[in-house]
Amino acid sequence: MKDLAEGLPGAVATVRAISEGRLSAESALQARLERCAAMEAEIGAWVHLDAEGALAHARALDAGPMRGPLHGVALGIKDIFAVRDMPWRCGSPIWADRIAPFDAGSVALARAAGAVILGKTETTEFAGYQPSRTRNPVVPGATPGGSSSGSAAAVAAGMVPLALGTQTSGSIIRPASFCGVVGYKPSFDLVETWGVAVFARSFDTVGAFARSVPDAALAIEALSGLALQPGRTTATPRLIPFRGPTWDIGSPELHALWTDFETSLPAEQSAPFAAALSATMRDIPALHARIMAVEASEALAHEYEIGADLLSAKLRAQLEEGAAQTPEQRLNDRSAMLAFRQRMMAETSPGDIWLTPAAPGAAPPFESGTGDPAFNRIWSLLGFPACTVPLLEDSAGRPIGVQVVGRLGEDALVLEVADRLMRDRFEHGEI
Repeated sequence: MKDLAEGLPGAVATVRAISEGRLSAESALQARLERCAAMEAEIGAWVHLDAEGALAHARALDAGPMRGPLHGVALGIKDIFAVRDMPWRCGSPIWADRIAPFDAGSVALARAAGAVILGKTETTEFAGYQPSRTRNPVVPGATPGGSSSGSAAAVAAGMVPLALGTQTSGSIIRPASFCGVVGYKPSFDLVETWGVAVFARSFDTVGAFARSVPDAALAIEALSGLALQPGRTTATPRLIPFRGPTWDIGSPELHALWTDFETSLPAEQSAPFAAALSATMRDIPALHARIMAVEASEALAHEYEIGADLLSAKLRAQLEEGAAQTPEQRLNDRSAMLAFRQRMMAETSPGDIWLTPAAPGAAPPFESGTGDPAFNRIWSLLGFPACTVPLLEDSAGRPIGVQVVGRLGEDALVLEVADRLMRDRFEHGEI
């Protein structure tokens, strides 16, 4: 897979170079703007590029002391986040003229940490399944995935070293896999979501796209206050390869690649997944979809009221399906969700790390939609941290991610394992 960001320093390297006087925030930003100028017309990753404002901010940073862990790092923001004085359209004509008067909490934290907000990246309609205009930079003619389409594509194309996205079902992990970058969905509720348009309150999670695991960790460190950089944890992971109840949805090529990947894992660190838990998981993807439909119908009730005719047919049907669910179904589903979360924490152990496919295969054609989140729904319902790393390639050189998942709150261990896997593959020349 071609590295479209070759020669451009990542987030960690940028901050280090600026702190040591070898690079300025302005020159770092200029390199990214040149990449945007060269590739944006083809890719369509941005709703709004604020080059002038970003340059002014970078110059102000260069005139003062180091601001924080993201000092001088260009950052893309998915267009469901409010960013002061920038469009806030959420991928819908309903909000075509809306300008945010404030920053979402996570955006304000990024600014305070020294990030340079370059602009707003494309999202699917209200972070659902209706595709945006964004194209995949590394797989010509393919979808970049969704819903964080523009964020994944902007990072893959080298337009920014970091971008924020969100995940409700598979909206970080899947596009990261399709675009061959790192996608990190933290533990549920780890990062502030105020000022981010809601789709399903039980699952919506702010996360990051990057070219490396340390860079993704840096972004969430700045937003959460936690120490997440690989190399800091002393826990010993137990690696558990897990195909899951959606295995049959995977492509034949994924099945072959995954079998080889499982064989490559060190036997002394690996363990099987509990059969009883695996059987329980069969109903979880459908459970997640039902709860998501109910909560989306509530979160988007205003938009449905004022502009139902401006919603895509697919989203309108999803909202109507959710609104029509009976009180009994709603109560039963919520009880089942809580019971499953409790059972997974009770019947697994600290240090358990699950390795699963990030997607059913490589990125499908653009016209087919944004891809299937089947391999992500279980972990989104659980709220478990997940990080996908681009370890696999199909015969055409198209990336497929390996999804590294851990128990709630064990983000540092997830990132440690993801980083080890990625470094091992690079060191052995396999990717």
